[in-house]
Amino acid sequence: MYDVEKVRADFPILATEVYPGVPLIYLDSAASSQKPTTVIQAMDDYYQRYHANVHRGVHKLSEMATTAYEMARVKVAEFIHAPAPEQIIFVGNATEGFNLVAHSWGRANVGPGDEILLTEMEHHANIVPWQILAAERGATLRFLPFHEDGTLALERLGEFLTKRTKLFSFTAVSNVFGTINPVRELVDAAHAVGALAMVDAAQLTPHMPTDVQAIDCDFLAFSSHKMCGPTGIGVLYGKRELLEAMPPFLGGGDMIRRVTFEGFIPNELPWKFEAGTPRIAEAIGLGAAVDYLTGLEMEAVQAHEQSITAYALESLSEIPGLTLLGPRGVRHGGVASFTLQGIHPHDIAEILDKDGIAIRAGHHCAMPLHHKLGITASARASFYVHTLPAEIDKLVASLHRARDVFRLER
Repeated sequence: MYDVEKVRADFPILATEVYPGVPLIYLDSAASSQKPTTVIQAMDDYYQRYHANVHRGVHKLSEMATTAYEMARVKVAEFIHAPAPEQIIFVGNATEGFNLVAHSWGRANVGPGDEILLTEMEHHANIVPWQILAAERGATLRFLPFHEDGTLALERLGEFLTKRTKLFSFTAVSNVFGTINPVRELVDAAHAVGALAMVDAAQLTPHMPTDVQAIDCDFLAFSSHKMCGPTGIGVLYGKRELLEAMPPFLGGGDMIRRVTFEGFIPNELPWKFEAGTPRIAEAIGLGAAVDYLTGLEMEAVQAHEQSITAYALESLSEIPGLTLLGPRGVRHGGVASFTLQGIHPHDIAEILDKDGIAIRAGHHCAMPLHHKLGITASARASFYVHTLPAEIDKLVASLHRARDVFRLER
């Protein structure tokens, strides 16, 4: 039985007050999740007991740090069912993962006349790196449309995936709509025309089981800070043969096997892509976050979020003038994005903040999606392992108060 009250006790920030007498209600996990005590303690333990650089030292502290750092890689590999830890590249965040693939694989494989397919619901992190690459290489970007209900126009996939497509990069779960896309179906469609498939798993891996072998993607990226881990680190997974063929992304220490005045020989995977002193404490924190989520069991996490999200969508839909963005009546990621007639999303967020409720307001790094909808911004409440139905009730009550502040009719 999933005990959400017990889970909440693991997050010290949830016991704090935003203002005197106003407890925190954190509904912004899609932007960045809060951290359980075990993650905070793991990083603190590293800094207090065995801080040292990794891979280079032969002294005890360096050996301890190296073991902890590489064990975090093993944990991540097991968490997403990667065939081997060497296929887990530690990057700064999911954004850096996309940039790494665009810079390294893209510049070696994409040329004039080639096409890169994205979708209209992508985060900027999965748009801008490909725009830069396409402009440099003379390639063309195409975007698979979405329907009015926030689902992809899968019936048009054949129009957009062609023999000219080199890569199809898409989100597994929309950070605005909450749409859960059919990842394996999209990967198979890309492979059928000879293209590679890259998955934005930033809203997938923190919330539901992820199996890179089952979905057969070529690349997959996600961020630590959205899955109970620290900021400053993320993960790029890639198939071994692709990673081995790709040139290094950055040059410097640790990514080399040998350097002479004439040139260098790159290191083996995964260190070929991890130049310089790595994110040691952050990797250890990510490893602790993986341990924490594994202990909760991702199937249970997903079931809890599905229940809370369904309750939130139903409750929000009863507010006069509120329009929900995204699909209804289907499996839905743990977000509820909406507009409220007569009130700008930033004003909504400010009023909710006075009630201790933290939500996101803006374009959520998805300006093209909002432009297509004919709006400049939306409000977004997002849910995670610790969200309570009572917090949804307070969200709804606060939105009614916002309507009263703006003197909107009941």
